[in-house]
Amino acid sequence: MKLTDFLFALKPLFATLIAVILVAIIIKIHGVRFFDKKRKYHPVAGTVIHQLFNFTRLLDYMIDRTNQSKTYRLLSFIRSEVYTANPVNIEYILTTNFSNYGKGWYHHSVLSDFLGDSIFTVDGEQWRHQRKATSYQFSTKLLRDYSNSAFKSNALKLAEIVSEAAISNNIIEMQELFMDATLDSICKVIFGVDLDTMRGTYIEGTEFSNAFDEASAAVMYRYFNFLWRIMRFFNIGSEAVLRKSLRRMDEFVYKVIRNKVEQAQKLQDNLPVMKGDLLSRFIELKETDPKYLRDISLSFILAGKDTTAITLSWFFYELCKNSDVQEKIAKEIRETTNVAAGSTIDELAARITEENLEKMQYLYASLNETLRLHPAVPVQGKFCFSDDTLPDGFSVRKGDLVSFQPYVMGRMKFLWGEDAEKFRPERWLDENGILKKESPFKFTAFHAGPRICVGKEFAYRQMKIYSSLLLGTHIFKLADENKSVKYRMMLTLQIEGGLHVYASRREK
Repeated sequence: MKLTDFLFALKPLFATLIAVILVAIIIKIHGVRFFDKKRKYHPVAGTVIHQLFNFTRLLDYMIDRTNQSKTYRLLSFIRSEVYTANPVNIEYILTTNFSNYGKGWYHHSVLSDFLGDSIFTVDGEQWRHQRKATSYQFSTKLLRDYSNSAFKSNALKLAEIVSEAAISNNIIEMQELFMDATLDSICKVIFGVDLDTMRGTYIEGTEFSNAFDEASAAVMYRYFNFLWRIMRFFNIGSEAVLRKSLRRMDEFVYKVIRNKVEQAQKLQDNLPVMKGDLLSRFIELKETDPKYLRDISLSFILAGKDTTAITLSWFFYELCKNSDVQEKIAKEIRETTNVAAGSTIDELAARITEENLEKMQYLYASLNETLRLHPAVPVQGKFCFSDDTLPDGFSVRKGDLVSFQPYVMGRMKFLWGEDAEKFRPERWLDENGILKKESPFKFTAFHAGPRICVGKEFAYRQMKIYSSLLLGTHIFKLADENKSVKYRMMLTLQIEGGLHVYASRREK
C-alpha cells in the first residue's frame, strides 16, 4: 500500500480524533455552559473540523445534516454554529426578532478586508444609512432606465460573441462570459465606465475581475479556517493570495473613483442631468470619501456581478440538461415578442421591452427554479446578540452564529415535495400559467425581511434580458454530456471549472 493511500484510509479516523479533542477543549473552555438545565441545549451534530474535511462538498454535508434534523448545531473553539432549514425559524430570525440577529463583529472581521464597512458587513446606524440611500437610488426611474440600457447593450455584445462561436462551432465557456458581461454591466451602472471585458480589450478590467474572484474564494475559506488570523499575520497560504488580490482589486477601484470624483468636480453644475450611474448619484449627495465609495461599490459589484452571472450559468446548465424546458422558453420569447425564429439578434433586441419581459411567465418560473436549486449565495448567517429560543424550541446563546441555508432548503422534500431535486419550472405556475409567489422564508435566494435584496428586481430584469436575447436566437447544449458538474465553494456558488457549451443559431 502506498503511503498516500494509507494516509487517505486514516483520514476518517484522524477527523474523528481531532473532533473528539476539539469537543473536549470546548467543554473545558465553556464549562457547564452546555449542560445548563434551565434551558434545553440540543445535541451537537459535529464540529467545524468536519466542515473542513468536507469543504469541497460542504453543501452536500449540510444536506446530510439537515436530513437528520431541520436545525442542528456544530461547535468551534469560540462558539456554537446553528444551522436551520425551518422557514418558521428563518422568519423569526430575519423579521420577528430582527434586532437580536445581525452581522456582528465576527462577520465584520472576516469580510471587512474584502468588503470594508459596506451594507453586507455592518449593523445598526451604519446599515440603516446605507440601506436608506441605496433603496432610494434603486427606486428612481433614472437608474432603472440607465441600467436597462446597460443590460441590453451588453446582452447584444454577449449574443454577438455567442453567434461568432456558433458559426465556428467553437466551445463557449458561458460562466466566464456571463461574469464578464455582468461585470461590464454593473461597472457601467455603478461607475459609468465601459470595461469591455467580454472582448478582453481592457486588461485592467480583466485583472480586476480575476482578483475579485480570488479574494471572494479566500474570504469564504476564513469561515472554516480558525487559523486564518495567524496566516494573515505571517502572510501565508490563502491569506497571501487574499492580500495580493485585494491590492490588485483596490488599485483598480480607487483609480476609477479618483477619476470619477475629479470628473464630477469639473462638471459639477451639469452632473445631475448628465449622469445616471450610481457613483455620480452618491457624489451628487456629497458622498466623496474614497473608502466609503470603495466599500459600497464593491458590495454592489458582489451583488450585481457574481450573483447574476452565477444564476445565469446554472440556468443555462439546467436548460442544457432539460432541452424541453429550453424549447418552451424559446417559444414563449418568440410569441411574446412576435419575432420569428431565425430573426436577427438586433430584430429581437428591439422587441425586448419591460412590458414584454413581464409577459414571459415561464422564463420567470425557470429562473426561480434555478434560484431554488442553485442560489447564488448558498449559506447566510447572523450572530445572536442575546440568549434566545427559536420557534422550533432550539436554544441559541449570545455569540452563536445562526445560519439559514438556501441551497439546502431548495432540496428539502418537506418543503418542495418528493421531486424537490428535480428541475421543474411548472411548480411555480398556477393553472393559468401565471407565476405563483412563495414565502421569502421558504424561497430565500434574495434574503428576506428588512435586509431583503434591494436590487432584486434589477437582477431579474438583467437575467431576463440576457436570457431572452440568447435563447431567442440560439440553441445551447453541453460540450460534454457525460461530464459531472460540481460547485466551487466561495461566498457565491460558482460552477467548478466553468460551463462549456456549444451554441447553434435558431433556423427559420
